[in-house]
Amino acid sequence: MMKDNVKVKKNITIWQLGRMLGHIVRAVIIIGICFIILQPLFTKVSVSFMDERDLYDSSVKYIAKHFTLNNYKMAIEGMDYGVVFVRTMLLSGGISLLQLFTCLLAAYGFARFRFPFKKVLFGCVIITLIVPPQIIMLPLFMRYRFFDIFGIFQAATGSSINLLDTFWPFILQACFCMGIRNGLYIYMLRQFFKGMPRELEEAAFVDGSGKLRTFLQIMVPSAVPMMVTVFLFGFVWQWTDSFYTSLYLKNTRLISSSLSNLAVRVYSAYENNGGSMNFISPGFVSMMNNTGTILTVLPLIILYLICQKYFVEGIERSGIVG
Repeated sequence: MMKDNVKVKKNITIWQLGRMLGHIVRAVIIIGICFIILQPLFTKVSVSFMDERDLYDSSVKYIAKHFTLNNYKMAIEGMDYGVVFVRTMLLSGGISLLQLFTCLLAAYGFARFRFPFKKVLFGCVIITLIVPPQIIMLPLFMRYRFFDIFGIFQAATGSSINLLDTFWPFILQACFCMGIRNGLYIYMLRQFFKGMPRELEEAAFVDGSGKLRTFLQIMVPSAVPMMVTVFLFGFVWQWTDSFYTSLYLKNTRLISSSLSNLAVRVYSAYENNGGSMNFISPGFVSMMNNTGTILTVLPLIILYLICQKYFVEGIERSGIVG
């Protein structure tokens, strides 16, 4: 009897030891992943508050010896941050809402209705995720540089319309589900609607609701977390996009395009205001790039913190977890 008790206690001790070891291993893995993700951001934040001489001081690693806010002042002036921020906010917010509306309709159609070539069309949606936009860059540019609809503008005015350097290319692509990553949004919303019980729609039909009313009053309110997730994805991708903005907007600066050559613009403004710099040092370029990146990412972090609850819930119900 005593031997059995000793064996039981020994087994319990080994089990507790193994459980504790498992907790330690999980904690080390989680801390390592968090470090890998957060370390570049932490480095950029620390460099943005450093004076240039701190970058050449081997004793300075993350904490600045000469703390300064002058980098942010120069970056804000060089990026014309106030004007560019409002312009980018209006474009990203408006385009994200348009994409959400059109992708919502398309996804609901794919999830709940039967129509000819449904699988083929959904396959085309998936292909838009596979084909890089660089492949169709030239056709896109030519389409909006010489924009016309079945030759109507050519016949009426004698020439096509130049939509470049306007927001119309973004608006048209969003309206026809051809914006940035719209195939992904359609897939996510389709997976969500496919998981909704059909009994909800059947009960609404019995009560006399039509398909549109059922969609607006039953399905859309249930899809709010997923809609917030899609809106956030669309907003972030539009906010940080440099491909389409550089393709369509030549003379209109947004947040993403303001980051390019930021150090050169700050240097030129400094020289024009009577300052003196012998050359643009690598340290100065690093400070401006890191500071500009923080100014670009900060609104997105704030937006995520506000919408975090809906975002996490939407991802869990999207069908793309893991």
